[in-house]
Amino acid sequence: MIRVLLSGQRMDWEEYGELLPAALTDAGIEAEVIRERAPRSPETIDYIVYAPWSDMKDFSPFTGAKAVLNLWAGVEDVVTNETLTAPLARMVDPGLTAGMVEWCVAHALRHHLGIDRDVCRRDAAWDPCVPPIARERPLTILGLGVLGCAVGGALSDLGFPVTGWSRSGKDVSGMTCLSGEDGLVEALRMAELLILLLPLTPATEELMNAERLTFLPKGAILINPGRGPLIDDDALLAALDSGHIAHATLDVFREEPLPRDHPFWAHPGITVTPHIASATRPDTAVGVLVENIRRGEAGEPLLHLVDRFRGY
Repeated sequence: MIRVLLSGQRMDWEEYGELLPAALTDAGIEAEVIRERAPRSPETIDYIVYAPWSDMKDFSPFTGAKAVLNLWAGVEDVVTNETLTAPLARMVDPGLTAGMVEWCVAHALRHHLGIDRDVCRRDAAWDPCVPPIARERPLTILGLGVLGCAVGGALSDLGFPVTGWSRSGKDVSGMTCLSGEDGLVEALRMAELLILLLPLTPATEELMNAERLTFLPKGAILINPGRGPLIDDDALLAALDSGHIAHATLDVFREEPLPRDHPFWAHPGITVTPHIASATRPDTAVGVLVENIRRGEAGEPLLHLVDRFRGY
C-alpha cells in the first residue's frame, strides 16, 4: 500500500480528502491518504500532494518521496526550495484551463467591443459607436504553455489575428508564433490587446517594464491573469496616466489580497479582479493526480514535470 500525503490547509483536506481516495480506488491503486500536518514516519510517504499555501517548508524528512504533485499551475513558491529533491510536477487541470479560457475570452471581448461604455453609462446620451470585428483587432499572448495555447486557440476561432510569444520557438496552429527578444518586440508592436500568461521566473519578472510598454500601440489594452510581478507596477501606472495604455485588467498582483490603499483600486484605467481568472477544480484535478501516481508506480514518466533550471 502506498502512502499519499495531502499537504495543504483544511479546505484542501475537505475537497480532496474524499475525492482522492475514491479516485485511487477506482484506478485500482491501494493507498492510504494522510491529512496530517506532521505525519508519522515521513520517510514512508510515497507522494506529496502540495498546495502552495501549505505549511510545509522542509521536505528533507520525506526521504522516500517519489514525487511532489503541485495543486497549482504555478510552482514559483516551491521550485526554489532546496530541501525538495524529489521530482516536482505542476498541475495541468482541464477545469482550470477551461476557466482561464472563459475569463480571458470574456475580458478580451469586453474591451474589443467597448462594453464598459454602455454598461457604465450614467446619462441618456445616444452615442452610437460600432466596434470593429475580431479580424480587425490584432491580439498577442505572451506565454505558449497549455493555458496560452488554449486561450489563443479560442480567440483565433473567434476571428482574432493571434500572435503568440514564448522564450523558445513553438509552432501552434491558428496563430503566428514568435520567440526571443526580437520576436517579443514584434509581438508587442502589433498588440492592440495583450494577454499575459507567462510563468513567473527570474527571466520573466517585470518583463513588461517601462521600455516594453512603449512598444505597444497607443491605446492598447493589457490583460494579466498570469502573475502579478510580470509587470512593473509603477511603469504601468505611468503608461496609463500618459494615455499610451488605454486600460489594464489585472487579476494577479505582487501582494495578495491587493492592499486597500494600493493605487490600482482607484485608478480609472484599471479593472481589478481578485485572482478569480481560474482555479484548480478538484473534480478534474484529482484525475491528473491519480494518473501521475499510477505512472509513478508503473515506472512511467510523470506528466507535467517541472524543469527546475527554467523554473516551470
